[in-house]
Amino acid sequence: MEKKLFTRDFTLVVIGQIISLFGNAAIRFALPLYLLNQTGSSALYGTVMAISFIPAVLLSPVGGMIADRVNKRNIMVILDFSTAGLILLFMLLMDHVSLVLLLTIVLMLLYGIAGAYQPAVQASIPVLVAQDEVMRANAVINVISSFASLLGPVFGGILYSAYGLLPVLEISVASFVVSAVMEIFIRIPYRKQEPAGSIIGTALQDLKESVYFICRQKPIIGQGLLIVCSINLFLSAMIIVGLPYLITEVLPFTAEQANLLYGYAQGALAAGGIVGGIGAGALADKLKIGKAGNLLIAGAVCVFPIGFALLQSDSGMAVYMTITVCCFAIMVVSTVFTVQMMAFMQTETPQNLVGKVIAVAMTGAMCAQPFGNAMYGFLFELCDGCEAAVVLFAGIVSLVIAVEARKVFGRLNMG
Repeated sequence: MEKKLFTRDFTLVVIGQIISLFGNAAIRFALPLYLLNQTGSSALYGTVMAISFIPAVLLSPVGGMIADRVNKRNIMVILDFSTAGLILLFMLLMDHVSLVLLLTIVLMLLYGIAGAYQPAVQASIPVLVAQDEVMRANAVINVISSFASLLGPVFGGILYSAYGLLPVLEISVASFVVSAVMEIFIRIPYRKQEPAGSIIGTALQDLKESVYFICRQKPIIGQGLLIVCSINLFLSAMIIVGLPYLITEVLPFTAEQANLLYGYAQGALAAGGIVGGIGAGALADKLKIGKAGNLLIAGAVCVFPIGFALLQSDSGMAVYMTITVCCFAIMVVSTVFTVQMMAFMQTETPQNLVGKVIAVAMTGAMCAQPFGNAMYGFLFELCDGCEAAVVLFAGIVSLVIAVEARKVFGRLNMG
């Protein structure tokens, strides 16, 4: 009997993701803000956030290897309960130990858990839905993630501003406990794999198998990964660094106006992710991986109006609207591209490798981000007063990458 998209078990995964990601977004918004409010140091804030990102990169491949050897449901349940316990521990210790040290450790663990958690979710999709529904299933998960990114910080910010940190912590604990209890009832098909010797030997063997599959058996996945890394390095990083910098430091707004407008721009990014996810689900039958390069070209082209607006417009609001609309459009097409790539990897990878391959791909994509952030931080400072040159540089390089990507993915049409 053919599987439908919203089977009992996939529906439980979706509901668990809604609750878990919402709690995660709220807590990862409130804790850094609490640190900033308590210390007043933006440098310390930035340093702690940078350090916190490291475990997500390191633990993502570990999570993928575990996802292929352990029941994926058990991974979700254990990590959600662990997150709830971690937040409870923070609540007990926050008034008794160094706040900076405690927050750094807790944020590192939260990001690390998220890095290990997502491969289990992604690896479970191909075994819970029919193959022709995999792209729609990924679109659903992407929409949920975008909604959580949009509403979690808003809810956490309102609650934190009105009542302080403690209610945010309590609601987050409840969210993770409810999500974990719900996930206990998920039935995910599981076939045990025998370990290849010691833990280290097994890990190295798993890594070798996944890299070999990406580079040799299915080189289009490896080429796609290089494309994603390049786009993250030159386009995504420019938006991450340039969006707050241009709005709060370059455009002629007061501090209060700039902070408010930056919040709206962040909301536009999240809205773009939602629209892209819904669009990918609605157009799943028409979207072909061989045409994926066209999406990247569209995203790269959207960068140029930002550069031209910075060069020619004397109106700060006109430039702001151009930035916001273009970033929304870039987020729409990048989300559709992400859904396509994830669905392609899930359907083309054997079940015993899917968790590891996805984890390696996610790790590779994330590794480019810190380098890109550092590069654009330096470039914007170096080109003070000529920010348009940095934006146009990002657009030109991204467009070249996108044109090459169209050639790479176009080979699939010929195949």
